[in-house]
Amino acid sequence: PMDDYCMIETVIAVGSIPLTPYGTPSTYEVPEAIAPYLKDHDCMLLENHGALTVGADLITAYYRMETMELQAHISLVARLLGGVKDITPDNIDRLIGMREKYTVTGKHPGARENLVPELTGRGLKKVMFVTDKVLLECGVATKVTAELDKAGIAYEIYSDVKANPTVANVQTGVAKFKEMGADSLVAVGGGSVMDTAKAVGIIIANPDFADVVSLEGVADTKNKSVPLIALPTTSGTAAEVTINYVITDEANKKKMVCVDPKDIPVVAIVDSDLMMGMPKGLCASTGMDALTHAIEGYITKGAWELSDMVELRAIELIAGSLYDSVQGDPKARETMALAQYIAGMGFSNVGLGIVHSMAHPLGAFYDTPHGVANALLLPYVMEYNAESPAKPKYKAIAKAMGVQGTENMTDEEGVKAAVEAVRKLSLSINIPQKLHEIHVKEEDLKDLSVAAFNDVCTGGNPRETNSDEILEIYKKAF
Repeated sequence: PMDDYCMIETVIAVGSIPLTPYGTPSTYEVPEAIAPYLKDHDCMLLENHGALTVGADLITAYYRMETMELQAHISLVARLLGGVKDITPDNIDRLIGMREKYTVTGKHPGARENLVPELTGRGLKKVMFVTDKVLLECGVATKVTAELDKAGIAYEIYSDVKANPTVANVQTGVAKFKEMGADSLVAVGGGSVMDTAKAVGIIIANPDFADVVSLEGVADTKNKSVPLIALPTTSGTAAEVTINYVITDEANKKKMVCVDPKDIPVVAIVDSDLMMGMPKGLCASTGMDALTHAIEGYITKGAWELSDMVELRAIELIAGSLYDSVQGDPKARETMALAQYIAGMGFSNVGLGIVHSMAHPLGAFYDTPHGVANALLLPYVMEYNAESPAKPKYKAIAKAMGVQGTENMTDEEGVKAAVEAVRKLSLSINIPQKLHEIHVKEEDLKDLSVAAFNDVCTGGNPRETNSDEILEIYKKAF
């Protein structure tokens, strides 16, 4: 009976893994009926999601997946890891909260073909198309506008977006949205483009925040953003799936980190073909940004079992594919498209740390690309954070980075191995290693330290810190 969303068919098997098409009658009747077929197995695969769930018994495993239906978030994790850890009852509400945040369409080349169905399926008819001038000139953005042209969907382009988007960029975008009478946003670009679109969408839905600066931190917005569909063109920021966006307040020389679950795009279309044209430097820095997300998300105070699974897999994928991705290998770029996305799903739920706190002021003071700042600072902050409750986790980071023999390492050896592996990868793709190389001024370090300490990401750092200790990290990196 389709009106009850019940689609149960005969159980079959794939190898030793039982498989059944997805069904949603939230009762024990179906799992009880199929349990005899599964008695020799300890896990099951739901074909509709490709997701593997494990329970203390088979009925519980089936019932858990059936009732929670974690959509793309858990499905993606499960396919990659070969299994989801047993979920305790006290985590179920948290997981259900996570499931509603993400919808992803594809990661394969050409996934942008899903844009029009996603728009028309939501009744959206007039799009403000947010991108930047470089993506227009090199033809990346036009690959997406071509889909709108074929379908006859009305749109106007807004491309006044800086690499570190400003309050003025957002306010101009808001005025453009109103002027054209748009009902939706499509963002095609890296983090700067998607962050700008997020801010515009939030302000259109919450006009009391039109000054932009009042959105800093966790703003008390009331309404969800206008519908936003994001198509990333870099494999690093994961802005298409996170609750964060960052806007530069030029008047106060400050990068504002805005945190708002209402800003998450309704759909993220991860089309690796849009990333194929990235120059080596951009591919390297955004890839290291993704690695920073994964490592900080893994050791942050808010980390827990499920986020750990996501972040470790992201580290593993990035370590295994970033070098080749920088060299232009298509398969590696496709892998990076996925890796940065799942890293974003993790950290968006648990937070980051002072790598980001220290990177943000560099963008505000010097317009330093965010990925470059994160990549340079990551090893130094990892060394600092080793003296924290996260220390035992460094061995797992090293293992995910491809280091052999971690099971026999002490915690101290694990820290050294993890930091060395990160630094080795960074050097292999020509990331600057010292702040003076990117024109940071020594006389600004104290002001940078104060700004970093006051950054919203500092609260998630696994080690308690202060501006004096952050200053010492800056000096070491200088």
